[in-house]
Amino acid sequence: MLTKICKLYQPGQSAVYATLTDDDWVVPFYGLSQTSYKTLADLQTAALLNGETLAEHVGYLVARTPASNRLPLSALAHAPDPSRPYLLPPLDNHEVWAAGVTYQRSRTARMEESSEASIYDRVYEADRPEIFFKTNPHRVSGPGGPIRVRRDSAWNVPEPELALVLDSSLRLLGYTICNDMSSREIEGANPLYLPQAKIYSGCCALGPFILLADPEEENPEFTINCRIYRDNDKIYEGETSTARMKRGFEDLIHWLGKENQYPDGVILSTGTGIVPPTEFTLKIGDRVEIEVENIGVLSNPVVE
Repeated sequence: MLTKICKLYQPGQSAVYATLTDDDWVVPFYGLSQTSYKTLADLQTAALLNGETLAEHVGYLVARTPASNRLPLSALAHAPDPSRPYLLPPLDNHEVWAAGVTYQRSRTARMEESSEASIYDRVYEADRPEIFFKTNPHRVSGPGGPIRVRRDSAWNVPEPELALVLDSSLRLLGYTICNDMSSREIEGANPLYLPQAKIYSGCCALGPFILLADPEEENPEFTINCRIYRDNDKIYEGETSTARMKRGFEDLIHWLGKENQYPDGVILSTGTGIVPPTEFTLKIGDRVEIEVENIGVLSNPVVE
């Protein structure tokens, strides 16, 4: 059974985690005190205390939630709106990290753009992957939230990726969608500029849901599709599959945990296999849609 959870804002209330039912009802999780389940750690702790998996505990919470507390998915605002319920990015105080050059397509693109092309070829073949810090939560947008392109770069692109949601012990809780925005001009000029190409206000979007991991399934495969719209016309579409990744999820998690700790949990974006043509750059007013099967569609406008 597929179980998806999300983080829900409702006017006048604290944000809480919720689930999406098969018939498109959003069911918020409220504890007896009305203060529980504000974080993924709350949900995980409650599941452990009940001797349940996360999916089993979600089922228990759905069964005890009155119908009056449920919201139709269609009633949620498509973008942040303080007067209406909407979905927040599904993270708490998590750091967001990312892996690079995990697909052959990414390796080729990085080599084409870079003044130091050989380093991308070497890291693609190396035992140690490229893993870098992406951002803190305050720079992350959720579904419908704004993403930005750098004003000091003339070549900016989205990077559609599957992201792994991990707890403080680096246990895999689930999967979500990440738009790892990037300046190809800045990174291509010098690889040492990578943090400036990757980390800035509005540089990342996550959501809309977390698909809970099946503990019995290793390295499930996901199809990823990216569509870019300009003036309501689709100007780009690309597709890939995580089956094309050079590295497995467990290998990336292993290297992420080397000599490091994540007391609030961490989200690891696993790299992109979708790269728009060299002549393409995002513009203000564009809209980027990333769809991952069984997770949903993450849609974000590009703003100034």
